[in-house]
Amino acid sequence: MITIIAATNRPHSNTLKVAKYYQKQLKEKGVETNIFSLEHLPVDVLNTDMYGKRSDEFQKIQDMISDTEKFLFIMPEYNGSYPGVLKVLIDACNFPDSFYDKKAALVGVSSGKYGNIRGVEHFTGVCHYIHLHILPLRLHIPNIKTELNEAGDLIQPDTIKFTNEQIDKFIKF
Repeated sequence: MITIIAATNRPHSNTLKVAKYYQKQLKEKGVETNIFSLEHLPVDVLNTDMYGKRSDEFQKIQDMISDTEKFLFIMPEYNGSYPGVLKVLIDACNFPDSFYDKKAALVGVSSGKYGNIRGVEHFTGVCHYIHLHILPLRLHIPNIKTELNEAGDLIQPDTIKFTNEQIDKFIKF
């Protein structure tokens, strides 16, 4: 199973639009995925699911993570890195088996001109620690507001080219 993680808890985010775009492109290539937006984390996850505790609500998320073989993380830039809510997800999941020896692709998005380069790099370090293997082609999509049309599709030819390349490599990965 492939799970696309929209790594923000911001409602109606551009991150979720990009996640849905990737899902649509993967489906066109015959690959089924599911999306998990971090806006659906339990509200009280810091108190109910950290340090060995497990709520029924988070157990469903843990089961999805455990059943996933490949992850596609779409990460917006928050204060020069990735969102803290993504780290909360990683920390709340069972360690080490949730991500150990699984595979992932990383996509950074930002409203600025660098496409969350630092955040993707920071998260790569976390992925290495939890033994999550990263596809070498990591993408950075800057100026995200100019990249998406009203339907949520990417519209810039070079971005479409690189996302297609990443998707093809991710399928084979």
